[in-house]
Amino acid sequence: MPPIDTDLFAGLDGRRDEGRPAVVTVADASDPAVWAAQHREALYRVVAAHGAVLVRGLGLTDAAGATAVLRVLGDDLMPEREAFAPRWTYDDRIYSSSKWPPNQPMCMHHELSYAVEFPATMAFACLSAPATGGATALADAGRVLRELPSDLVERFEREGWLLTRSYNEDIGVPWAEAFGTTDRSEVERYCAANDISTEWRGQELRTRQRRSAVLHHPADGRRLWFNQIAFLNQWTMAPEVREYLIDVYGPEGLPFNTSFGGGAEVTEDVVAAINKVYDSITFAEPWRPGDVMLVDNLGTAHSRLPYDGAREVLVAMAHPTTRPV
Repeated sequence: MPPIDTDLFAGLDGRRDEGRPAVVTVADASDPAVWAAQHREALYRVVAAHGAVLVRGLGLTDAAGATAVLRVLGDDLMPEREAFAPRWTYDDRIYSSSKWPPNQPMCMHHELSYAVEFPATMAFACLSAPATGGATALADAGRVLRELPSDLVERFEREGWLLTRSYNEDIGVPWAEAFGTTDRSEVERYCAANDISTEWRGQELRTRQRRSAVLHHPADGRRLWFNQIAFLNQWTMAPEVREYLIDVYGPEGLPFNTSFGGGAEVTEDVVAAINKVYDSITFAEPWRPGDVMLVDNLGTAHSRLPYDGAREVLVAMAHPTTRPV
């Protein structure tokens, strides 16, 4: 096995270029999975320092090669449960990016931050980059917390946040797909074990789950804004979509919505304030075919910018982490 090329990482533990993630450019990797195995520890050191690292030049051209690299880098992969948007499955625990309208952004969020078990690491591999847009943008969760209005943070830290969801066959993700089973009793057992209340209305399932909005990073204890309060809120939907859904299904029938932990509405101005902070500190690098990116899912939020053209990005969720129930 050839020696590790330490020059690739020179200086990356202490700096990155403003406005983009730390980037490692590989000149020659005849076997990308072998290269990933050799450099895995060094890559995670960069992730610890900067929240993410983009590896460019591995020359990935197909799903099999990308899957091999993601498995090496992710190591301990987890299945997705409680999905809010459809994905394709490439292989066991290797997924497509969430299927979301290309002309609409996927707002900043931490993957599965509404679940009891969530990934500590997100791993992405790009096979096809869009003609314009489509970057997986990033934001530091500690900085978000520091820059949000202190009274808003204090309230969410005191109350937590509440996610309500409606699963049916018409909108969002059907409950059988979200929970990976067609057995209602299995869904109920999962929800009971994960502090989720359930209500069946015919074939429709409605759930409620209260979660903390602020977590401490297990590596260094820093406080992080870790949630999907703004993304999974009705005011983030395109106005015409929100109005249509409320007209057809009613306010309680939205596929998802968020509120303060005590049940009070998260108003449009609160969502705008959160997204304003995210927008002010976002950094991104446009995808190129063959790119791979590792993201600290606790310390770094991610989003997907609108795009034109074909975009194929594989996703793996690694290092399952459990919050106290």
